[in-house]
Amino acid sequence: MKKRSLIFVALIGIGLMNCSKTKNENESKTMTSTISKEVFGDLPDGKKADLYTLTNANGMIVKISNYGGIITELTAKDKSGKWEDVVLGFDSLAPYIAENPFFGALVGRFGNRIANGKFTLDGKTYTLPINNGPNSLHGGINGFNKKLWNATEIKKDSLVGLELTYVSKDGEEGYPGTLNVKVTYTLSNENGLRIDYEATTDKNTVLNLTNHSYFNLSGLKRDILNHEVYIKSDSMVPVNATLIPTGKLRAVKGTPFDFNEPTLVGKRINDVADEQIKNGGGYDHCWVISGADKSLSLFATVRDTESGRFMEVYTTEPAVQFYTGNFLDGKLTGKGATYAKRYGLCLETEHYPDSPNQPQFPTTELKPGETYKTSTEYKFSVK
Repeated sequence: MKKRSLIFVALIGIGLMNCSKTKNENESKTMTSTISKEVFGDLPDGKKADLYTLTNANGMIVKISNYGGIITELTAKDKSGKWEDVVLGFDSLAPYIAENPFFGALVGRFGNRIANGKFTLDGKTYTLPINNGPNSLHGGINGFNKKLWNATEIKKDSLVGLELTYVSKDGEEGYPGTLNVKVTYTLSNENGLRIDYEATTDKNTVLNLTNHSYFNLSGLKRDILNHEVYIKSDSMVPVNATLIPTGKLRAVKGTPFDFNEPTLVGKRINDVADEQIKNGGGYDHCWVISGADKSLSLFATVRDTESGRFMEVYTTEPAVQFYTGNFLDGKLTGKGATYAKRYGLCLETEHYPDSPNQPQFPTTELKPGETYKTSTEYKFSVK
């Protein structure tokens, strides 16, 4: 009798274990992507900025504000399964409003530099704000990174996303044409964050949109010199001492700019015998993507050798600005980290810098009746 009771108890125990296991499996299978909204903070004009939290079925989190379209947080899993934030930024809105190096922001109307803040279009010269030495950088003093965008939440199939729209009036920051811009962030269950850019204009203008996230795949624990980078590129855009293109392309083979094989960022970053390394203070240059054909294609990867976090970058753009945080100096802090020199890296998908003044470069002109469309995706895994 006692033996039967023991068997009965054991069977009940196994049954409970199986129920528990089934419950956990079902919970895992039924996890869904979500999006939520909260107030991020007050703007100087009295308006409020919001913060949207996108979470996929795996638990990956991306937080985006409608102020500047800023990605304030993006989590990725390391080789031990730990999720950590991998983008530089701040814990509150105020530091984003103050001057900062475009952490996570949408950049426009023109990403990168325009020489002397001037360009000529259709025989007319346009003057832009000077905000970077003698040049205009990333759309000027009050570019898209400082605008409050209209936001619409997206929840479709296995995707969650955020659609941001903004109307840039004719003459804003010196640029011609009223521009209607739409930027859509979508987070997939494949741990990919995709950014789709779209715009139309009522007057001939120039346009070069990008996102300026600084990535640190260590989870913000150390600098990015031990990040291993691959860039599919045979040539780069040399620059002068103020980081304006010379107008010619330079082959990367045999130079510190060759990342056609995965290479540690720190391996050649201080090779000041190369004039371009000296001019950029490291890497702050535009690479021409080999084989770019306007399809969404893989062109770059980044791997943190210690955590194992691996990022793939896809784009429809012809080029990318690879920047290694050379101007960070430790004065900015956020998320418990001090942002010292080379604490983050950027892969800003784009057209070439100063294109409006360089007719030999791919055009950045946008005309009435045309629709500007580009896409970029950052995908995260472990390797």
